[in-house]
Amino acid sequence: MKIAIVGATGNVGSRLVDEALSRGHHVTAIARNATRLSPDKNLAAVNADAGVGKSLVPVLKGHDAVISSIKFREVEPGVLIGGVRESGVRRYLVVGGAGSLEVAPGLALVDAPGFPALYRDEALAGKAVLDALRKVDDLDWTMLSPSALFTAGQRTGVFRLGGNALLTTADGKSWISFEDFAIALLDEVEQPKHVRARFTVGY
Repeated sequence: MKIAIVGATGNVGSRLVDEALSRGHHVTAIARNATRLSPDKNLAAVNADAGVGKSLVPVLKGHDAVISSIKFREVEPGVLIGGVRESGVRRYLVVGGAGSLEVAPGLALVDAPGFPALYRDEALAGKAVLDALRKVDDLDWTMLSPSALFTAGQRTGVFRLGGNALLTTADGKSWISFEDFAIALLDEVEQPKHVRARFTVGY
C-alpha cells in the first residue's frame, strides 16, 4: 500500500513509519523536518507544515491511506480533515489520545478527578478532534486511542483492543508501548475493522 504519515518524526509517527516499512508498504513521511529520517528505498520524506492544509493536498494525492500523528493543539481538526478530503484519499486514520476514553459510563478520563492539569488542554483538543470526526460521513476515518500511559517500550505484538472505555490491567495499570500501538494501527490500515469509529489498545 501507499501510506502517508503526517507527523512522521515524532515518538509515535517514527514507530508507524518503521512498522509500515517493515511490512513492505511505500511510505510518504511528512513533517517539518522529515528528511532527518533514515533513508529507505520505500520511503519518501517530504518537509511540510500540517497546519497549512492546502499545502498537504498535492502530497497526499494518490495514497491508499493517510495517518495523522500530530499533537492536537498544533492543527485545527478541520484543516487536516479538509486536506485529506480534497486530496481524494478516502481512508484517514488518527493517532488519538486517552483523555477522551471513558473511565465510567459518560465520564471521560480528562474529566475524572485527578487528571493531570499539564495534559488537560491537549486531551480536550483530542476530544474535539474525535467529536469532529464523528460528524464526518464522506471519509472512512478511524481513531485509535492509546492507554493512559503511552511510552517507549517493546514490540511484543501481545495486547488487547477495546472500544470507548479505558483499558486497564488487573492491577489497575493502563499502558501501551509506541511500538505495539504501531502494530495495532497498521493492522487496522491493512484490515479495516473500525471504520468511522474510535477504538483503543492496551495491555
